[in-house]
Amino acid sequence: MSSLLNEQSLSQVQSIPLYKNDDEIDLKELFYALWTGKLTIIVCTLIATCLGVAIALSKPNTYQATATLVAAQGEQAGGLAAMASQFGGLASLAGVSLSNGSTDTKTLDLAVLKSRKFINAFIEKHDLLVSLVATKKWDKESNQLIYNDDLYDKQTNRWLNDKDGKSLKPTEWEAYKAFSKILSVSEAKDTGLVTVSVTHFSPYIAQQWVEWLVKDLNEKVKADALDESRTNISYLNKQLEKTNIVDMQSVFYQLIEDQTKSLMLAEVREEYAFKTVDPAVVPEEKAGPKRALICVLSLLLGGMLGVAIVLIRFAFRK
Repeated sequence: MSSLLNEQSLSQVQSIPLYKNDDEIDLKELFYALWTGKLTIIVCTLIATCLGVAIALSKPNTYQATATLVAAQGEQAGGLAAMASQFGGLASLAGVSLSNGSTDTKTLDLAVLKSRKFINAFIEKHDLLVSLVATKKWDKESNQLIYNDDLYDKQTNRWLNDKDGKSLKPTEWEAYKAFSKILSVSEAKDTGLVTVSVTHFSPYIAQQWVEWLVKDLNEKVKADALDESRTNISYLNKQLEKTNIVDMQSVFYQLIEDQTKSLMLAEVREEYAFKTVDPAVVPEEKAGPKRALICVLSLLLGGMLGVAIVLIRFAFRK
């Protein structure tokens, strides 16, 4: 009886049909599908490459001017730091708080350079808005900027209006964003050197703007330092008149002397915040666009698109 059941079970197992898993990928079929669709891949690659070449050729050249700077205020914090460590306790009795000079002035000065307030004031001072926003390319032969006729009318020197009658003149926020895109500020951690770069269609404008940036930054930091020193001296003189303690008077006299030295140093030094190690020059080689890279990427993207189309068609047929 058991042998009969075993024979029946074996016959049932042998009669079960074996189905092939349709989800398995047959590499041979895959390569065959790609070979069959090679025309689609070639066409997509050619179209994408042609579009990439057209885009690369349509983009105007840009030039980057660079200046290398070094912080010039390292020695100014030393005297005040020594004063703070020597007389900080006595000065606190009179309600005077002395800084230890540990604040990284270079970091603060670079923050000023990249700040919205400084950049907007810089654009307004030198009247850069049209050259910054409304320029579309630079004519090398005539050394003239070519403006976007849809934004700015060069004949009347005025900004145009949109369909709703609103002026197309950029706001301060838009001008700040546009300038931030062409401004590059970096610091080498090992040497402490600061690099300031500006990219523009005109190499002459790029070089000029870098010079103006460095000059205006030094003037801004210098003016703030002069105001601070004068304010400190005035405050210290008032505190000196209020105290009869000899030790406190000695503290105030030495602090006033230190602030007076800082004031005199700031008045005679032109490059107050940063000294120029390597000034900006007119660049002779373009910085962009990377036309070869654009063409290569277009070629790769076109090929990938063609392969994707062929594989999707193959999957739907399956």
